Amino acid sequence: MPWRTNNVMDLKMEFIRKSLQPGANFRALCREAGISPKTGYKWKERFLGQGRTGLHEASRRPKSSPMQLPEGVVCELVRLKEAHRAWGPRKIRQLYIRLHGSAPCESSCKRILSKAGLVEPRRLRSHSAVGRLTSAIKADAPNELWTVDFKGWWRVSNGQRCEPLTVRDAYSRFILTIRAMTTTASDAVRSEFERLFTEYGLPRAIRSDNGTPFATNNGLFGLTRLSAWWMLLGISLDRIRPGHPEENGSHERMHRDIGGEIEGLITGGLLEQQAALDLWRNTFNCERPHEALNMRTPSELYKRSQKHYDGTPASITYDGSMAIRRVRPSGGIKVHSNEIFISQSLAGLDLGLRSIANDRVEVWFAYNYLGFIDLTTEAFVATSGRSERLSPCIPATA
Repeated sequence: MPWRTNNVMDLKMEFIRKSLQPGANFRALCREAGISPKTGYKWKERFLGQGRTGLHEASRRPKSSPMQLPEGVVCELVRLKEAHRAWGPRKIRQLYIRLHGSAPCESSCKRILSKAGLVEPRRLRSHSAVGRLTSAIKADAPNELWTVDFKGWWRVSNGQRCEPLTVRDAYSRFILTIRAMTTTASDAVRSEFERLFTEYGLPRAIRSDNGTPFATNNGLFGLTRLSAWWMLLGISLDRIRPGHPEENGSHERMHRDIGGEIEGLITGGLLEQQAALDLWRNTFNCERPHEALNMRTPSELYKRSQKHYDGTPASITYDGSMAIRRVRPSGGIKVHSNEIFISQSLAGLDLGLRSIANDRVEVWFAYNYLGFIDLTTEAFVATSGRSERLSPCIPATA
């Protein structure tokens, strides 16, 4: 209750003097002063312990705050965020735990970084009502599916184009390569994949978009010389729908991070760009925690493929019931003295032919059924959709 006079200190002292007299009725004195017994006892205790000074109003500020973090913790959180400006509070906290064993809660980390002006609010994007195409291949282990694409190019200081080729393991998110290239030509890309296959082994399948050199709008199954080579090695093809990059969204998100953290920010030529990309890739694989991986890093999950790469087979050995025909440079094969066009992307490679009726012949390429030749029309009819491994009588590479 408030005091009934403006001379607060005099009234307090008068109350204390009377309360200390022998036989004083303490509750009656409190009623006379217009205060509660709780307040009266508080001021009497302060006077006995601190004298007149104890009767001054004390600050209402708490002596301690459970929300207040030590200065060293705050500085370390800010330091880690400054080193990884593109990372959110959750990733920064996980890195702090990795370095120091424990960390403040996620909300405290976000509060500290927000106060430091280091957190940008996330923009919510509207989602299309169009359903997403379910991929034919789902990665349940490392090397079941690799994803590949070219990051959009940019020019370096000497005017050259920098065309980063990116390849990543879909299950672990492990980036196998980010190669700064000057061209998207098939031969250059194949050389990089030969290096990757030698180092990491062969994947079960490779997912790509429908652009060169991975696919073409014309020709059998959109095959190119590069994708035909993948099939020759026993690798399945998994392409997204044209115009739907979101079907390879995780890979595209990685490209966005590269664009924000590397593109246009590094001076020098391709060597300098490659050095920066190598450093970024190592951080992505070995330091940056991923929410989709329960805050683990890709390097903690990725393992080399058990399917080794022994080079490109010189020839293909098919089932004994099949006839073998080599595709000519024109893309055709000889059947009963007639040349029948199959695909120019398969030029120089062997196909397996198996009669299934008097007027039809199955056409196989390595492990893949391509379609059939109608002998009555002397035309090749491709199987609908993508090539599948349909027959139990599977040809084997040698």
